[in-house]
Amino acid sequence: MVQQHKLITMPLAELEHVIINGRTTGERSPLTLFWSGSGIELHTTGSQLELEVETDYDHAEQWLSIWINGVQVSRLMLQKGRNWLTLFRGMNPEKVKHVQVVKEVQPMGADQLSLLQFHALRGDGRLQPVASKPVRLEFIGDSITSGEGGIGAREEEDWIPMWFSASDSYAKLTADALGADYRVISQSGWGMLSSWDNNPNHAIPLYYEQVCGVLTGERHKQLGAQQAYQFATWQPHVVVINLATNDYSAFHQPAWKDEASGQLYKQRLLPDGSFHPDDLARFELAVQQFLEKLRSCNPDAHLLWAYGMLGTPMLPAIYRAVDRYMQQSGDRKVSVFQLPSMTDATTGARSHPGKLAHAKAAEELAGYIAELLH
Repeated sequence: MVQQHKLITMPLAELEHVIINGRTTGERSPLTLFWSGSGIELHTTGSQLELEVETDYDHAEQWLSIWINGVQVSRLMLQKGRNWLTLFRGMNPEKVKHVQVVKEVQPMGADQLSLLQFHALRGDGRLQPVASKPVRLEFIGDSITSGEGGIGAREEEDWIPMWFSASDSYAKLTADALGADYRVISQSGWGMLSSWDNNPNHAIPLYYEQVCGVLTGERHKQLGAQQAYQFATWQPHVVVINLATNDYSAFHQPAWKDEASGQLYKQRLLPDGSFHPDDLARFELAVQQFLEKLRSCNPDAHLLWAYGMLGTPMLPAIYRAVDRYMQQSGDRKVSVFQLPSMTDATTGARSHPGKLAHAKAAEELAGYIAELLH
């Protein structure tokens, strides 16, 4: 029989020893989570702990995972409304537990109601200090970095939140291997110049300097998603950029039409199937300009372009752009790393890298980053 203890409710904003993971605003009452991999982390005694969660959506529900002492013990779809979620129950009240709650899905910009907030904790233990992690990593990317297809059967093709898994992505696995704090800025289908379908508004660099500018709804604006991000509050040691996969796809898709202006946007191929040199040059210039922006925002970080889990057709252009940036700027804290490509055996849902592909990429990337930091 589980012994009952008095549970005390503690508003999140009043708690000292709760680590906030992921980009967010300074508002803690409640705490709004935007990005994949964001959440909270804490150490606590006690036999039971609950988290008050509020969520809303139209079609793209939120998913959370719960980690106790470094092991994922639960992964669940959240119900609409404001509810108490039990993180653990019946555990030894004297032992200190390491607890993480992780947002599994990326920002869903097409869902104007999308919302995930944490209000309070309720438990019978005492929070303990959490030691700061010695390394901070930022990951910038697309569906691969969002963990799309990291969970689910290979035959799954539905584009739904269920098949997104921050916990199985190479970003979290790399950070865990290095004992690092990490943050993710990623959107499925987006790229450097455009999305996979040539939409120039879906380019990650356009929104990098905002808290979560990829969310454009009125609710999101009111929650601070479009505020300028305060980079001084969290400076990474390494910024990992994994972009270009969707730019390659755009070369093979029809033009995108801006309905307001009637203008067409297209990354073009020549009749022989090679890249149009003008459009390839635009891509390389975009890479250079993004590196300049990243350096301005993260003056001491190593900028690492990591690419290749879905092939390497843009790798020569990335190398040229990075080399040109280094020559023109004199910046030497920049490099390119080729990630291991997904294989037939490591394919996950939606023809994306599966858990095994992410694990292999994380193993190699963590080894390279460890060398950079020493």
